[in-house]
Amino acid sequence: MSRVYNFSAGPAVLPEEVLREAADEMMDYKGSGMSVMEMSHRSKVYDDIIKEAEQDLRDLMQIPDNYKVLFLQGGASQFFAEVPMNMMKNKKAGYIITGQWAKKAFAEAKIYGEAVELASSADKTFSYIPDCSDLPITDDMDYVYICENNTIYGTKFRELPNTKGKTLVSDVSSCFLSEPIDVSKYGVVYGGVQKNIGPAGVVIAIIREDLITDDVLPGTPTMLKWKTQADNDSLYNTPPCYNIYICGKVFKWIKKMGGLEGMKKHNEEKAKILYDFLDESKLFKGTVEKKDRSLMNVPFVTGNEDLDAKFVKEAAAAGFVNLKGHRTVGGMRASIYNAMPKEGVEKLVAFMKEFEQANA
Repeated sequence: MSRVYNFSAGPAVLPEEVLREAADEMMDYKGSGMSVMEMSHRSKVYDDIIKEAEQDLRDLMQIPDNYKVLFLQGGASQFFAEVPMNMMKNKKAGYIITGQWAKKAFAEAKIYGEAVELASSADKTFSYIPDCSDLPITDDMDYVYICENNTIYGTKFRELPNTKGKTLVSDVSSCFLSEPIDVSKYGVVYGGVQKNIGPAGVVIAIIREDLITDDVLPGTPTMLKWKTQADNDSLYNTPPCYNIYICGKVFKWIKKMGGLEGMKKHNEEKAKILYDFLDESKLFKGTVEKKDRSLMNVPFVTGNEDLDAKFVKEAAAAGFVNLKGHRTVGGMRASIYNAMPKEGVEKLVAFMKEFEQANA
């Protein structure tokens, strides 16, 4: 069977070049006589892999020297708890609720202290980003938290919130490395890699050094203290070695593609093709306010559930898979992450035009 166009929200499409390289090295990585899957994380060979991956990420994101890069486990969902455990000194923090994952992080924070809803777009099914220019932030808040790109609802912060001097924590799981960001504007930038960087099983966290201390909430497990991980260069215990190796290959692929500026251009071109069609279509329509549209996740509907289901089924038969929308939104969702080729979006739009003509 030939490869399909995989529009999954995650785990998601990876660059074919990376998959071929990994296949070539599966039995023997660079003359070691073994796969990276079989390799000790304490070996010199693996130490080179993880250090090179970190350096390539630092190069791509221009990460300042006073930030640590950690390769962690547990998914972004575990990190929801790690943030308050490591940062809630006053046991109070502000959360901006723009979707399912921000809601879950908010609920997790409530276990550890007072989590305050600063703004929300729940009133319109998270179809927009609320105004964050003058939030009710108080002096005793330890940090302000956002989910920067909302995978399910297809929204993206185009401007960071005014945190009034408070530390900004951002979950960038579904927009990681899709465009340049200024890391110095954040205290913590983190994300699960399975949407835009690598296989599920790794969380990459970029944390300003002054936030990495022994002063954590009582009862915080050793493994979940950022200082434990930072002091041991992400090797306190066995990390997800093979997945980090794949992430490293993706970092090199992004460099080859022109870095984050190149990625942004690539992603804007793809998104424009799909959004332009949705804006002119008589059958399909996008569900997000134009000013807040994500470059990564594009939800759309026909307005008829039976027709939506028919579209998803016929699209899959034509080689466009994982287009069914999240149950809270319905309809369809095309996730067009870095590794989705422009050709995939062009062919999807061509199929949508045919479907529209046949079902008008």
